[in-house]
Amino acid sequence: MISIEQDFDLVLANGCVADGLGGEPRRADVGIRGSTISSAGDLANATAGKTIDCSGMWVAPGFIDVHSHSDAYILLRPDAPSKIRQGVTTEIVGQCGSSASPLTGGARLPSDWASNKYPRPWRNAREYAALLREASPLMNIVFLTGHRNLRMAVIGMEARPATKDEITAMTRLLAEELENGSAGFSTGLLYQPSCHALPEEIKALAAECARHGGHYATHLRSEGEHLIEAIDEAIETARASDVPLQISHFKTSGKTNWHKLETAISHIEAARADGVRVAADRYPYTAAGTDLDVILPEWAERGDRSEILARLEDRATRNKIATEMMTTRSPEYWSTVMVGATWADSNASFRGHRIDDIAAELEVPPAEAVLRIVESDGLRTGGFFFGMSEDNLRRILSLPWVMIGSDASLRSVEGTLSDDHPHPRAFGTFPRFLALCRDEKLMSLSEAVRRITSLPAETFGLKGRGVIREGNVADICVFDPATIRDTATYPRPHAYPDGIAHVIASGSLAF
Repeated sequence: MISIEQDFDLVLANGCVADGLGGEPRRADVGIRGSTISSAGDLANATAGKTIDCSGMWVAPGFIDVHSHSDAYILLRPDAPSKIRQGVTTEIVGQCGSSASPLTGGARLPSDWASNKYPRPWRNAREYAALLREASPLMNIVFLTGHRNLRMAVIGMEARPATKDEITAMTRLLAEELENGSAGFSTGLLYQPSCHALPEEIKALAAECARHGGHYATHLRSEGEHLIEAIDEAIETARASDVPLQISHFKTSGKTNWHKLETAISHIEAARADGVRVAADRYPYTAAGTDLDVILPEWAERGDRSEILARLEDRATRNKIATEMMTTRSPEYWSTVMVGATWADSNASFRGHRIDDIAAELEVPPAEAVLRIVESDGLRTGGFFFGMSEDNLRRILSLPWVMIGSDASLRSVEGTLSDDHPHPRAFGTFPRFLALCRDEKLMSLSEAVRRITSLPAETFGLKGRGVIREGNVADICVFDPATIRDTATYPRPHAYPDGIAHVIASGSLAF
């Protein structure tokens, strides 16, 4: 038998190529050999192992999720269904100060990750990277090292500033991570125990990160009352260490803080004009998603899980916590908080319901309703917090230095990772952003594609990705610009989007 060599393994024919650089799409075919884009032009006479007719579709680079939490879950579902089905082919994980590694000393995985069984344990970036290679995920994974991990590894959950020697130990541990595959580090300065870190601690780590050519992503110390001060702190860290700064899920939380947006933007743009490398990301929703127990008083959240639960078991302390929760928040606040994922069977019916409604059903004050749920769930309850402005969302998305991050781990509609209750952004972030730009004319659709392809690739130094260009990695999303939209909702988040026709990851047809 005579073997006939073909020009390409795969040809995407007759599509409108939006190359990721922001210009108007052009009619062209894209030829792929192996994992690489070999040609983009008129390939009508070329031979291919497979040809896909993309008539009426846009052929764009695979989307880049610059803020994801798929660190551990990608080892369980390397097919990454909720992300691949959105067109995402690259994720930057290890965000908000929490990462898959290191897991030495007192460092532990977050409870939702730790509740799963993995192929084998790992301790550091080298071993985690080896597991990633073995899993061979469809997505390209870029991982950061979490400050929470570094702090827990050295001083556990202690609620205090680090000593000079402890900062040195954290810096050395970060250097090891960076030398073994980490692309930078992240902080979650709102959360325990990272909220006790002084600026000097973060600056020392940022300087080490800069020495290794890494990036610094921060969940700011405050996204509400002290937003401006938190932004200034992050900018000063970047300025002092000369590290590229990514402000995570840029927002103004709480109605009383919505007016601060223009001041926040002006501080960031002044820093950019002064040469500080600052950018930001945002998801196209007005509800945040994190652990429900984040609304407990700061002092009640100190220590490990057993210490927090012990406070809830002590009647006097529990009453003090509930009283403080009620007196520091308006009655209207409880209608802006929704329960997400739960663990105890008794809490399953509360998923997708707001705290004021749950409290009425239980015939208890809202604070007590929260305490009952988080206690019976062992502090593993998820929550959605509707505290952001729709107008501010659109203003933030319109900024040319803002990229898109889901702030979500991958999920599925069936099998492994299908049984919890995630924020709808886990399934809908990127189609929702593109539909919003299309329907409300926030920007051209070509510019919207740039924000989720070449801009993040350039910002994070992802060579060979983010642009449809000969020689680049064949990460491609083919979508219908007229019908692309999200279908996931807060009550029913497990729903794939419409309008994504084909996804190619490193040259292979992933969807």
